[in-house]
Amino acid sequence: MAQGKRISADIDSNALRAIKDMGAAAKLARTSAGDGQATAAARLGVHVQTIARIESGEPGVAIGHVLGMLALYGITTTLQSPPESSAKCAVTEA
Repeated sequence: MAQGKRISADIDSNALRAIKDMGAAAKLARTSAGDGQATAAARLGVHVQTIARIESGEPGVAIGHVLGMLALYGITTTLQSPPESSAKCAVTEA
């Protein structure tokens, strides 16, 4: 499987920013809940390193893990299709 640093060259800068923003939102929600990375990993059923990769905004993390962590801490995502051809994603707290 390709690592984040290798695939990031192929990803649009706006998409990379969205990935990093989701990671930052996940970290803030986790720390606000008083959970450590190990607790989040156990609750999500992943390795602690996966939590660290999500929070650092690494683009190679499985989208299911990212969305799962966001949902775990009450953050929902909304996909919006703008008039132009690129897709946007908004991250909001529930």
